[in-house]
Amino acid sequence: MATVKVYSTLTCPWCKVTKDYLRSRNIPFEDIDVGLNRAAAQEMIEISGQYGVPVITIDGEVVVGFDRAKIDRLLAHSA
Repeated sequence: MATVKVYSTLTCPWCKVTKDYLRSRNIPFEDIDVGLNRAAAQEMIEISGQYGVPVITIDGEVVVGFDRAKIDRLLAHSA
């Protein structure tokens, strides 16, 4: 099973879409609220170069935004 992290905020609509999609596929993930956790926000910026959310990591591979095709490809690769 892949190790999945979603860097998100409570007010981000694409974060909700991302998490709902992962739940619909029964993919467990760690939800990291970068709005509440400054250290996690800095970590997200370091790994992705992005200030916007969502940023998803799947087994260490970075996905910026809700890129369903890339998410599916990485999840299939880790299965």
